[in-house]
Amino acid sequence: MRLILLGPPGAGKGTQAKRIEQKYNAVQLSTGDMLRAAVAAQTPVGQQAQPIMESGGLVPDEIVVAIIAERLESPDAQNGFILDGFPRTVGQAEALGRMLDEKGLSLDAVIEFTVDEDELVKRMENRVAETIAAGGQARSDDNPESFRKRLVAYREQTAPLSDYYGVKGQLKSVDGMQDIDEVTASVVTALEG
Repeated sequence: MRLILLGPPGAGKGTQAKRIEQKYNAVQLSTGDMLRAAVAAQTPVGQQAQPIMESGGLVPDEIVVAIIAERLESPDAQNGFILDGFPRTVGQAEALGRMLDEKGLSLDAVIEFTVDEDELVKRMENRVAETIAAGGQARSDDNPESFRKRLVAYREQTAPLSDYYGVKGQLKSVDGMQDIDEVTASVVTALEG
């Protein structure tokens, strides 16, 4: 199973990725984790990324795609993968598509979680309140103003991927406002139905 999960921050992509990972024996790929691992292992791509990351810069798309390509060679990725948080732009999607073509691979689906943004803000506020009540610390960007900025950035940069993958016939939409188990059931239906 080779999937991309799309949806704005707070839509439940990470939660669903873990469930899909278990059901289909696929590996969830986090580009941030992969970049840090490549730097730690001092792979050639990691050596390219290290100075950029240390300076606080954004790692160029071609390096991120190269790290994904490297990661897909790992034994645990042979059954499939779930990309959550990448691609974020049409340019990244095109670069990812070229790399997959070179490897003779294709995506099985792109699952988009459709959500109500005002409800997402309420979810975020509830999550912060629960985290603080449990003695934890909220993320610095988990406040309504920052969260709304992240939603705007998503709409401007990432939402165009819906059309991009829709034209290719790969996009499947799931109502991300259902409860967690219902979302999982909808994802399975979209993948197997």
